[in-house]
Amino acid sequence: MQAHAVTIGLMSGTSLDGVDGVLTDFKNIHHAAYIPFPESLQEVLMRLQSPSENELHHEALAANQIAHLYAACVHALLDAAQLDKKQITAIGAHGQTIRHRPELGYTRQINNPALLAELTGIDVVADFRSRDIAAGGQGAPLVPAFHQAVFSSKDKTRVIANIGGISNITILYADGTVLGFDTGPGNMLMDAWMKEHQGLAFDAEGKWAASGSVDATLLARFMYEDFLKLPPPKSTGRDLFNRPWLASKLTQHDFKAVDVQATLTAFTAQSLCDAIKRYAPDAAEIVVCGGGARNTHLMGLIHQLSGLAVRDTGSLGMPVSEVEATAFAWLAKQFCLRLPGNLPAVTGAQGLRVLGALYPA
Repeated sequence: MQAHAVTIGLMSGTSLDGVDGVLTDFKNIHHAAYIPFPESLQEVLMRLQSPSENELHHEALAANQIAHLYAACVHALLDAAQLDKKQITAIGAHGQTIRHRPELGYTRQINNPALLAELTGIDVVADFRSRDIAAGGQGAPLVPAFHQAVFSSKDKTRVIANIGGISNITILYADGTVLGFDTGPGNMLMDAWMKEHQGLAFDAEGKWAASGSVDATLLARFMYEDFLKLPPPKSTGRDLFNRPWLASKLTQHDFKAVDVQATLTAFTAQSLCDAIKRYAPDAAEIVVCGGGARNTHLMGLIHQLSGLAVRDTGSLGMPVSEVEATAFAWLAKQFCLRLPGNLPAVTGAQGLRVLGALYPA
């Protein structure tokens, strides 16, 4: 494999909004594309988050549909870069997480990488998380190794906060060591509440939340969650932070809908900032990526609660929507070079492991 071979990374996260794709050689070439999920697929994926009738059948059909959307993203990237498929070394395809239970020894990202290889004519590397779990790890988060490679600073401790459906942080200590873990929910509870009460996919710039008031009692209920008290390594997802979880916190009181949105936003900020204060007390700044970086109100709360400078990864040369997809392009490159993609200090795995499984074109 050439030092600057071109790889593609595809990422669809817990927000269930669509596919982010990046084509890059990590030096001179960089193109991005986005393919939204149709609402019908979003509904199926949401149902698959919990046991349902004939779920294996529905999962297989959804995997096929995701592979077609992934392929559309790949072709959009090839067109933008004016490259032929033969010039691409590999595609790193994360798949769509529907279950994440590392404590039971499994994680499930639905995808059909064989079909994706057939549709694109490019080698596909998929199923990145399973090997880390097999080695005793959480299988998540996987992006800290990439963050270390591209965002480290030699003179200060920097925190990279990825706020997608779930929030996770990578602490890049000034001495070169790394710690990373999920801190709690990111956008997904806010988005679900917004869809239910405003009919919109998300709270643009956090304006609706900003118009409400944080309910201290409700925030305390949220913050009492056992997951927040666990030491890393740890990871989470919709298996825990879901609509039934939220409903269980809203009992015995008639909360205003807008105040719930304000409190959910404060919960995302508080849980993230508490983790930073505990594990990165010497942090000089927080650099945010993911959809949460576009929530102006949330970014302001993070600055207020942490007392730190807060900026987004665009200031470091990588747009907020492209970081995770670029990470999976990097993980595909690592696989092709047979180099490790995990950090045992982050995931808890027994050692460094080459991550992924190959589906040749």
